[in-house]
Amino acid sequence: MPQPLSSERIAETMARVMIEGFDRHYRIFRETSSRAKELFEAGDWPKQLEAVRERVEFYDQRVQETVERLRREFDIANLDDAIWQQVKLHYIGHLLEHKQPELAETFFNSVTTKILHRSYFNNQYIFARPAISTEYIESYPPVYTSYYPKEEGLRRTIRRILEDFDWQRPFEDLDRDVLNILRTVKRHLGGRWPAPEVNAQIQVLYSAFYRNKTAYVIGKAINGHQEIPFAVAVRHGDSGMLVVDAILLEAWRISVLFSLSRAYFLVDMEVPSGYVNFLRSILPNKPRSELYTMLGLGKQGKTMFFRDLIAHLRHSNDHFIIAPGIKGMVMLVFTLPSFPYVFKIIKDVFGSSKNIDRETVRQKYLMVKRVDRVGRMADTLEFSQVALPLARFSPELLEELRTVAASSFEIEGDQMVIKHLYIERRMTPLNLYLEQADDEELERVVREYGNAIRELAIANIFPGDMLWKNFGITRYGRVVFYDYDEIEYMTDVNFRAIPPAPYPEMEFSSEAWYSAGPLDVFPEEFATFLLGDPRIRKAFLKYHRDLLTPRFWQEVQRRIRAGMVEDFFPYGEELRFCRLYPPKRRKPSLPQTGGEMP
Repeated sequence: MPQPLSSERIAETMARVMIEGFDRHYRIFRETSSRAKELFEAGDWPKQLEAVRERVEFYDQRVQETVERLRREFDIANLDDAIWQQVKLHYIGHLLEHKQPELAETFFNSVTTKILHRSYFNNQYIFARPAISTEYIESYPPVYTSYYPKEEGLRRTIRRILEDFDWQRPFEDLDRDVLNILRTVKRHLGGRWPAPEVNAQIQVLYSAFYRNKTAYVIGKAINGHQEIPFAVAVRHGDSGMLVVDAILLEAWRISVLFSLSRAYFLVDMEVPSGYVNFLRSILPNKPRSELYTMLGLGKQGKTMFFRDLIAHLRHSNDHFIIAPGIKGMVMLVFTLPSFPYVFKIIKDVFGSSKNIDRETVRQKYLMVKRVDRVGRMADTLEFSQVALPLARFSPELLEELRTVAASSFEIEGDQMVIKHLYIERRMTPLNLYLEQADDEELERVVREYGNAIRELAIANIFPGDMLWKNFGITRYGRVVFYDYDEIEYMTDVNFRAIPPAPYPEMEFSSEAWYSAGPLDVFPEEFATFLLGDPRIRKAFLKYHRDLLTPRFWQEVQRRIRAGMVEDFFPYGEELRFCRLYPPKRRKPSLPQTGGEMP
C-alpha cells in the first residue's frame, strides 16, 4: 500500500505541476508567434489575424488545465496554509534559471487565485511583488544585435541589418530602400551627418514585430551621448516583393505603434523582459504594463498595471469619482483624477433601449480583444475581485454604486471589493471636446470621427451606437471608440435603405412605416441623432456624406466577404517613402557625402 506523501513532497509536486503548465503555455505562445515570419513572407494575412485571435485564448486554457490537474491529483480543498506557502517557495526554485520568470510568477498567481479565497491574495501565498529579477537574463538568440558602421560604413550596415532578418521573399530594390532610409535620417539630423564617435553603433532587436501587413525592425542608433530610436516598416510592394515603406525616428511616433488601440504584435521572444527593457530605453514614457500587453502578454500587462495602481494609491490622496460626461445606460464609469485610466462596471439594470444582458456585454468586450482594433478601439484590461481602499471612494460614487451596481461589489472591512471591472486609458469624450472646439478644430475632429467609423467598418466592426459620447480623443488628437455593448461584426448586419412611404403623410408620422429586424440598420437614420448641430452637420456632409447611404456599408461587406484585407498605417501617409520619394524614370545613384559615415 503506497505511503501518503509528506507535506514537503506535496508542495514540491504541486509546484512542478504549475511550472509545467506555464512552460507548456509559453511553448505554444512562442510557436504561434514564430509563425508570423512565415505568414508575412507568404502574404497570408487572414491566417496572421487568426493567429492573433487564437493566441488571446491560450493563457486561460493553460491556467484551467493546470487547475484541473491540481484538483485531480491533490486534495487541494484540505491543504493547510503551510503547504500553500511551501508551494510558492518550491516554485521560486524553478524560476532561478528561468527565461520568463515574471510571466511564470503571473501564471502561478492565475492558478492559485482560482483555488484560494481572496484573503490569501498576499505575498505569503502569491507573488504580490516579484521574487525573481529579470535583469541580465541571458538569451539565445540574443535580445538585440549590435552593428558598428565605422567598420563597414553606414550604407552597408543598414543593408546588412535588413538582410539579417533572412526574409525568403526578396526585396524589390534594396539599394533604393537603403538610399531612402539614409535620406530620411539625414533630414532628421538637420541635413548633416555627425562625426562618428568611438561608441557609434546600431542596436536592433533580434526579432521583427509583425502586425497586419507589416514587419517592423525596431532599434536605436547610438553615437556619443546621442541616441536615436527607429522603427523601419517593411511591407509587400505592388510587385509582390518586399519594400521598406517608412522609417519612424521620433519616440512619440514609435509609441503610437504600441498604442492599446491597435492589435497585438506577433514577436518571437525567448526573454520577453529583455525586449520590454529595450523598448523602455527608447520609449521611457510607455508603461511596462502596456508594452507587455502589446507583445501579446496581456496577463503580465495586467499584473504590472495592478501593481502600478496600488503603488499610485499609496502615493496619492485624491478620490475615485464619477467620470465626467453623459452617464452610460450599461456601464457605470469612474476615474481617479491623478491616474490616467477609467474604471467601468456593468450596471445591474440597463436603460430601456438596451435589449442585452450582462453576459452579452462581456462577450462584446472579449470580441474587442480578438479583432484588429486598427487604432480606433481602446483595449481594455478585465479584472475580477479587485480590492481598493474604501476611503478613496467619493460619497457621490459610493451612492451611485449602491444605486445602479449593488450586485457588483462587496465591502470587506476597509476594502471595496469589485467583482468584475474593465479598465481603459482615459480620453476626453468626443461630445465634450466638440462643445469647446473652434470651427477649424471641429472640422478636423468630425473628419477624424468619420474616418474612425470607416476604418472600423473595413476591419469588420460596426460600432452600433455611434453617438459622439461613445468616442474619445487621445492625447495625439485621434478619435477612438470605447463603448462596446452594441458592436457587431459588419458581416452580421443587414444594411437597408428606407423604403418609400405608402403615402406622403406617413413620412411625417412618429411611427415607422417599415419593419426592422434586430440586426437591420438604416444608414439614412444616422443623420437624425448625429447631425443636429449645424456646424457638425456641415463638416460631416463635407467629408462623409456616403456614410449615410447603404451603398458604402454594403460595398465594405462585399470586400470583407471576398477575403480582402485592407491596409492600415499607424503612421501618416506623408512618412511613406512612396510619397516622400516618388519614383523617377532614372534610378537615382547613392549620394556622395564625402565622409565615412554613409
